[in-house]
Amino acid sequence: MAGIGFHTDAFNSSNYSFDQCLDWAKQHQLEFIECGTIDGVAYLQALGYHPHISLYEDPVLWRRKLETQGIQMSQIDAAYPLTRMDGLTVGVRYVQNAVRWANHAGCPAVDTTDDKHKPEGMSDREGLQLLKQAYGEIVKIAEAHKVSVNCEPHGYFTTKPEFMAEILSFYESPYINMNMDTGNTFIAGQDPVAFVQQFKNRIRHVHIKDVSESLAKAARGELTGIAMSHCAIGDGVNAENIRSCVGILLTNGYNGVFSLECEGCVLEKSLEWFRPLLGEMK
Repeated sequence: MAGIGFHTDAFNSSNYSFDQCLDWAKQHQLEFIECGTIDGVAYLQALGYHPHISLYEDPVLWRRKLETQGIQMSQIDAAYPLTRMDGLTVGVRYVQNAVRWANHAGCPAVDTTDDKHKPEGMSDREGLQLLKQAYGEIVKIAEAHKVSVNCEPHGYFTTKPEFMAEILSFYESPYINMNMDTGNTFIAGQDPVAFVQQFKNRIRHVHIKDVSESLAKAARGELTGIAMSHCAIGDGVNAENIRSCVGILLTNGYNGVFSLECEGCVLEKSLEWFRPLLGEMK
């Protein structure tokens, strides 16, 4: 059965720790949480002022901690832009390490994406070949650990449906799938509903994100994504698209997680709008 979670990026600006995000999830009766990952150490995270997890931390201990609180990780975010010039080195290693960590932590998926610009000096075809090479190295690890590597529409290639279709067909593997993002597809000038309709059989995780009218007027078609929306879900110009996307997915048998992506100051209001919507449609 489909569930609701949220991305801990919601509390970046609040300087929450991951533990505080877990407390928020428990207080609001959520069973799922999604977080970013650090492949190393960061002083803010270590001091408890950052809501991400270090891949240096023990994944089994984290899994046990989450189990005691009745919360599951729906996905961990390792969305390093793989089409950057260091994508085949830094980016691939980072995602591979995240996949290994996810497996031991009991997390089923890792989020990935491309850069907002195509690689400098490369044609579209050359950029896609670079991305194919990166996913070729990643999928070997994903298959070994049985963790889904989800490609998120957030960059130059992934927000264009014709390129996303090609990316998802790079390799015949059940471990290369899609993380739909309703806000990124909309702000990139695409139709989120059409995106979901086209890729509904490959979507394994969903970011629910609304877009304010002012941001849409200023930047739609100019950006490839937004990290966290300052607009409460349901208050923006993307609300009806979100409703339609959820309906299509549930009708198609989707039983994954809808992860809310908005600033923490509007997260409770967003949950109050989305929870009954999902309840009506189930």
